[in-house]
Amino acid sequence: MIPTKAYGVAFPKAPVAPWTIERREPGPHDVLINILYCGVCHSDIHQARDEWSGGFIFPMVPGHEIVGKVAKIGSAVKKYKVGDIVGVGPLVDSCRECRPCRLGEEQFCELDPIYTYNHYDRDGKTPTYGGYSERITVDEHFVLRIPENLPLEGVGPLLCAGATTYSPLRRFGVKAGDKVAVMGLGGLGHVGVKIARAMGAKVTVMSHSPGKRDDALRLGAHDFVATNDPKALAGHAKQFDFVLDTVCAPHDFDAYLNLLRWDGTMVLVGLPDPQPLSGFSLTLLRRRLAGSFIGGIRETQEMLDFCAQNGIVSDVEVIPIQKINEAYDRTVKSDVRYRFVIDMASLKQ
Repeated sequence: MIPTKAYGVAFPKAPVAPWTIERREPGPHDVLINILYCGVCHSDIHQARDEWSGGFIFPMVPGHEIVGKVAKIGSAVKKYKVGDIVGVGPLVDSCRECRPCRLGEEQFCELDPIYTYNHYDRDGKTPTYGGYSERITVDEHFVLRIPENLPLEGVGPLLCAGATTYSPLRRFGVKAGDKVAVMGLGGLGHVGVKIARAMGAKVTVMSHSPGKRDDALRLGAHDFVATNDPKALAGHAKQFDFVLDTVCAPHDFDAYLNLLRWDGTMVLVGLPDPQPLSGFSLTLLRRRLAGSFIGGIRETQEMLDFCAQNGIVSDVEVIPIQKINEAYDRTVKSDVRYRFVIDMASLKQ
């Protein structure tokens, strides 16, 4: 085993603090990665603060937006060599045998995917630890190749936010000329705007923060709607082919479904609490309300290559690991545009 410096959470709602973990030596198919950057996802905060359904595994080392350099490879590794720049997203294993896995949709593994942290390895007893650490050992199948032209500090969030927004846009067939509304301009939404624009869509950002108008247009949106004006949505009824809903706070599904044209689709990638929904909002114009999750490995690599072709990375604020608790508090207050990324070299300070 390899002793590894990390920052972790000892118990629910405890501050993130220095800790030491162990990583396994690479097996035949494993890649040992020295971590350069790790993004801070809002789900890190939810889990570290025990804000979801509970049953979390403590101590916990968060982080699933990992960019690093290959330090060592197993004897059977074929995809990577020492020195390659690679990424690790929210997944580090799956059964590889069920239908979703065979189709490259490991995030829907029928035996449950293994997440990068707050989970157990396939043995059911060894906890997984995430990217707030010096290094990580991962099976090569779950390692992603980072295109050379992308600035590394902005890549990490693509492995979660990028895949989460790219997947539904691609799966539901968004194409050039489609009118797309992106609800929320945060960590997910700002990447969704860039990707939808690169797909050729006519993009409108809908945000309760009027002060984000200039950012929305800078990021590639064609229009901006301030949803704090109750009349604003009514003026855009039946205008959109697709609505990408990145909002986690409670909101009126019916109001946003009514933005869709006939046969339009609204996809949830945020995680709001259950909300009332009228069947008429769906049935009268054959609209769809769907959910989407992170991407599988094949689709995440496709997203990275798409972003490289279109010069897309996340807008980030790079911080040392010592400021992680401050970053958590600022994220909760929406005081970041639009993602914190940890420079893991600071772990050695």
